[in-house]
Amino acid sequence: MSTTPTLQPGCIMEFLQDNQPVTAWVLDVQGPRLRVFTAGQRELKLPLSRVLPWIGPQCAAGSSRQDMLDLLRTHNGRRERLAEAVDALEIWDLAQGEVDEAEIDWFASLVFEAPSPDQMAALGRKLLQTKTHFKFSPPKFEIYPQETVERRQEELRKAQERERLVGFGQVFLKGLWDIFCKRKNALPQPDEEQTTRIRELLMTRLCNPDDRDSDALWKTMSQGLPEEPHLPLYLAQAWGIVPLHFNFHLCRAQYDWEPGWAAPHAAAVAAQRDRVLEGRKEPVAEIVTIDSATTQDIDDGFTLTRDESGFCLRLALACPCLGWEFGSPLDRAVQHRFSSLYLPEGTSHMLPGELGTDFFSLCSGHERPALVITFRLNPEGMLISCCPEVSWVRIKANLTYTGVENEIATAAEGMLHDARDLARLLRQARIREHAVIMDQPDPRLVLKGDPADPQVEVVQSESTPEAQMIVSEFMILANKAMGAWAQETGTALLFRTQNITLPAESAGVWSEPTDIYRIINNMGPSILECEPRRHATIGAKAYAPVTSPLRRYSDFINMAQITARLTGRGRLLDQAELENLLPVLSSRAELVGQVQRMRPRYWKYEYFRQNHKKMRWSGVIVDSGSVLVTIALPDLQLFLKAPRKIFGDKIRLGQCFSIRIGKVDPLNNEIKIVEAWEEE
Repeated sequence: MSTTPTLQPGCIMEFLQDNQPVTAWVLDVQGPRLRVFTAGQRELKLPLSRVLPWIGPQCAAGSSRQDMLDLLRTHNGRRERLAEAVDALEIWDLAQGEVDEAEIDWFASLVFEAPSPDQMAALGRKLLQTKTHFKFSPPKFEIYPQETVERRQEELRKAQERERLVGFGQVFLKGLWDIFCKRKNALPQPDEEQTTRIRELLMTRLCNPDDRDSDALWKTMSQGLPEEPHLPLYLAQAWGIVPLHFNFHLCRAQYDWEPGWAAPHAAAVAAQRDRVLEGRKEPVAEIVTIDSATTQDIDDGFTLTRDESGFCLRLALACPCLGWEFGSPLDRAVQHRFSSLYLPEGTSHMLPGELGTDFFSLCSGHERPALVITFRLNPEGMLISCCPEVSWVRIKANLTYTGVENEIATAAEGMLHDARDLARLLRQARIREHAVIMDQPDPRLVLKGDPADPQVEVVQSESTPEAQMIVSEFMILANKAMGAWAQETGTALLFRTQNITLPAESAGVWSEPTDIYRIINNMGPSILECEPRRHATIGAKAYAPVTSPLRRYSDFINMAQITARLTGRGRLLDQAELENLLPVLSSRAELVGQVQRMRPRYWKYEYFRQNHKKMRWSGVIVDSGSVLVTIALPDLQLFLKAPRKIFGDKIRLGQCFSIRIGKVDPLNNEIKIVEAWEEE
C-alpha cells in the first residue's frame, strides 16, 4: 500500500451525496470522469468536480471486490473515530481572524505534524459538519466571522427546536384528535416550552387562520389529520385550553369581552368626567326614555308637546364625546371595539362602564349632558324646523316598551298618545318615500344552567308595536335631520347609505314571511360612506347615524363632529380627514359586526341540536325552488333550505309545514331537514 495520494485506480477518495461524505474506491479514470466502487457495493460514474479535496491512500489497483470492500470499511470506520476527536471549534478559534478561507492542508497543519490520508479526511468531515463556523466552497473552506457564527448558531438552535417541536407536536395533535373523537389513547405530556409553543400555534390558527407566519408549521404538524376548517378549535377544546362553546369570532375580531379591558384607562375616564362637569348647565328640558327593562346604556329620550299648530319634539341624545381626547389610548381602545356587543351570553359595552352605563347614560333621576334637537312639525307630521344644541337635560323616567304599550292601550290621552300619533305620521311619510319596514317576531335566546354547557331556550318578546314605532321613528327622524343639517352647514359626517332601486310595490309594512323573503332578496347591504347618498329601505335622501353614540363608534364620531361644530370646541374633521379614517372604521365595523351576526345564529343552531330529537317546528314555504325549497321559521327568524322531495309534489308559496330536524352542526351553520308534514 502506498501513502502517496494520487487519483488513479486503487486510490481511495470521498465525494458528497445527500450532503454526507461517501468513501469510494477508484476503479477507472476516464478523462473528466471517474468510475468508483462504494462501501455500499455500488458502482458509480462521477465527474471529477465531485471529488472532495482529500484523497488516498493508494491501494493495489487489481484488488478483488471483497478486498476493496474490506479496505473501504476499514478506512471509513477509522475516519469516523478520528473525526470524533477533532475539535472544530478550537480550529476555528485558531483560524478566525487569520484568514478568510483556506484549503484542507492549511487546517491540517494547525492540528497534525504529518497528517495521514485518514486524518485529512477526518478533519475535512468535521469541518463539513460544523456549518455554523465553516462553509465549504470547493476546494476551500470559508471561515465565518464571530457575528456570523452567532447568527448561524441561533438559526441552528431554532431549527433544532422546531424539528423537535414538530416531531412531538405531530404525535401530540394526533392524541388530541383521538380525545376529541372519543377514542381512548395515551396523550404524551409536553414540557413547559412545548406547551407554550403548541398552545400559541393552536390559538393563532384558531383566531387568525390566514396567518402566514404559522402556516408552514401548522401544515407540517397537523399532517395526517382531517382537513377540518375548525380543526384548531376542536384540538384546543380537547386539550381544555378553550371551553366547549368558545366564541372564536371574538378573538378573530380581537375584541376584549371582559369589562377589565377598561381598567388601564381609569385615570382618563376620571379626567373626562371632570372636564364635562366643569361645563355643567341648567337643564333645558325634562325627558323620558323608552328601552327594554334590561337596558343599561340609555342613549336617547324625548319630550313632546302638541297643539293646534302641530308638534314640538325635543329629542335628547347622550353626548359621550364631550371632553373626549381623540388619539389617546382610551380613544384607540374604544375605536378598536367599535360597538357594543349584545349576545345571548351577555353584553360587552363599547365604552368603559363608568361612562357608557353611568355618567353619560340617560338614567332616571339624573341630569346629563346631551345633544338636544328641537323639531317643529305641522299637524300632518311634516318637518318645519330643526334646531340642535348642546345642553343638559333632566331624566324624569326610564320607561319600558311594555309599560309604554300598556299606557297607550289603557290611558285615554297624554304625551305617549301624542308620540304614537306623530310616529305614525312619520312612518306614513317614509312609506311615501318608498321605505320598507319589516314587522317580525323578536325571539330572545336565553342560556340556562351550566355556563360551560348551557341549555338554550327561545323566548318570544312581548309584542310592543306602538312603543317600538315611537322609538324607531324618532331615531330615524333625528338621523335624517342631522344628515340634512350636515349638508347645510358643511359639516363632514359619516352616512349610512343603501343606494339601490326597489320596486315601488316594495314600500310598506310587511309581516308575512313570503313577503319579507321576497323583499330581502331584492335588498342590498347598507355601507358607511362620507358622501350623503340615498338609504332606500329607510326612505331617506341622507342618513347620518348619530342616535347611538354610547353603542357605536360611527355614531360617536358623528356626535363629536356635530358638537364641535355647534360649540366651537373639540376636534372637527374635514371630509378628507374623515375619509382617511373611514377604512379603519369600516374594517372594524365588519369584524365586530360579524360577531354580532354569527354568535346568536350559533346559539340558535345549538338550540336545534339540543332539541331536534324531541321537537317539531312550524314553517312557511317562501321559495318553492326546482331543487331546493326555502322554508321560513318566523319564531326563530331563520330561513332553511331542504330538497324539494321532502315536501311532496305540490308545493305553493305560503304553505305551512311541520318539520323534523336531523343532523345539526352549529359551528358550520348546517341543519338538515329530514321530514316535513303539511299543516292545516
